[in-house]
Amino acid sequence: MISHPHIKSLLFICQVFLYTFFLSYCADRHIGEKASPAYLAEINDWHAERVSRLTSKTGWLSLSGLFWLREGENTFGSHPENRIQFPKGRAPEYIGTFFLNEGLVLAKIKKGVQVLYRDSLISEIEMKADISGNPTILSLDSLSWFIIKRGEQTGVRLRDKENRRLSAFSGIDRFPVDSTWRVTARFEPYDPPKVIDVPNIIGSVNQSTSPGALVFEIGEKTCRLDALAEPGDKKMFLIFADQTNGIDTYGAGRFLSVDMPDKEGYTLIDFNKAYNPPCAFTPYATCPLPPAQNILPVEVTAGEKNYGEH
Repeated sequence: MISHPHIKSLLFICQVFLYTFFLSYCADRHIGEKASPAYLAEINDWHAERVSRLTSKTGWLSLSGLFWLREGENTFGSHPENRIQFPKGRAPEYIGTFFLNEGLVLAKIKKGVQVLYRDSLISEIEMKADISGNPTILSLDSLSWFIIKRGEQTGVRLRDKENRRLSAFSGIDRFPVDSTWRVTARFEPYDPPKVIDVPNIIGSVNQSTSPGALVFEIGEKTCRLDALAEPGDKKMFLIFADQTNGIDTYGAGRFLSVDMPDKEGYTLIDFNKAYNPPCAFTPYATCPLPPAQNILPVEVTAGEKNYGEH
């Protein structure tokens, strides 16, 4: 039988062990981080908001299908006879038909199928595409869908708010936060703004407006990135690749949002906020790829790493 003094000694040893383990665990989580508490909190808050958007019922993880329409009739539903097959068990066998006519899409719903538009039952509706800024979104139980336009292609993008990718999400691995990756860049304007080719993952090329390039130093190398922005935009958008792609980070590059230059022509590129494109999370996105001039000759060991099996 153990005496009271021995019990107290054992309890003390256990407390010391648990406290030491806790300190070690916390230290391991932050190995390599080089940031002030305020800056670390800023990046972590930014990342939390990013994850919240990604995992929302309308986030990228909710996508469950992308179907390209052909001219004329395109029947849809879960039955294999349909031209467009929605996931089996998630939709009725026959829902209706999409009619594509020179870029315009008319949806006709089979009688008795309860498809909603803005909470009202519909039988027929002309669907506006995403490029309109206000796409027509139809819904049926946990599913919703709308029309996308990509160059000459017209497609149906399907969401499922009960998609297994949402429940399977377990976070995004990141490099340790390091404030040295918050880089000052000089803005070199293009006058007039330059139109550049931006390829995408489905094999087509879009033309985007670049107001100028951002020039900055990483180590001993001078780097530059063509920024993208339309007149009136409050931020510039960067699509870039670096020497970590396909190893530690997503093979098709990453994205960044950057403030417009100040009066002296400078801005900050915070690579700790570099994030994966939607295609890292779903096969149903149509992500832009880095233009050839935006492939950096250095390793950017900051921001998001690979996700899942990508």
